[in-house]
Amino acid sequence: MIASLAGLVERASPGEVVLDVGGVGYRVRVPLSTYASLPPPGSPARLRTVMVVREDEISLYGFATAEEEGLFGLLQGVTGVGPKLALKILSGLSAPALGHALAAGDLRALTAVPGVGKKLAERLVLELKERVQPSGSPALAARPGRAQTDEDALEALVGLGYPAKTAEQALGKARTAGARTLEELVREALRALAPRR
Repeated sequence: MIASLAGLVERASPGEVVLDVGGVGYRVRVPLSTYASLPPPGSPARLRTVMVVREDEISLYGFATAEEEGLFGLLQGVTGVGPKLALKILSGLSAPALGHALAAGDLRALTAVPGVGKKLAERLVLELKERVQPSGSPALAARPGRAQTDEDALEALVGLGYPAKTAEQALGKARTAGARTLEELVREALRALAPRR
C-alpha cells in the first residue's frame, strides 16, 4: 500500500496532480482543497495517499491533511459512497465545513454538493454524525465503548480500501477468533476478508 508520496509537482489540474517521485510520475486524484494548497510545478510536495484497488483499476487519492484523509475513509463507509463521490464531497466542502455539516445535521450544505441528494445526505448524517467531533473538526472520534486498538485496526483496514462496515464485520470475527493485539486483529480480519477458494 502506498501511504504517502513525496516528490516534485510535474503538473496539476483541479482534481488531479502528477508527482515525479524518483523519475516515476504518479497520477493522484485530489480534492480541490488539496489542489489549491499545491506549490507550483517543479516544486517539492508531499501528499498523504490512499490506494484504491478495483477489478478494473488501481487509483491513488491524495490529501494535504490527515483530516481530509480521515473523512475520505469515513465517507466510503457509507452505503452508496465510493471513492470518486467521496472525493467530490471533499471538493464541494472543506474538511472543517464537512465535519461541521455532519455534526450539525446540515442537509442543505450537504445537498449543495453535486451528486448528493436528500436521501444520501440524510444517510451521511445518520451514519457519520457520531464519528466527527461536534466542534466541526473532522478528526476521527473514537466510538463509545470501543478500544483504541479496535479503532486503529478499523483505520488500517479502511486504509487498505475496505468499506468501514465490511471491515467492522471482519474485526468482529477476528475478536471471536481470539485476536487481541492490533497485529492479530488486522491479520485475522484480513483472513476473514480473503475470498474463499
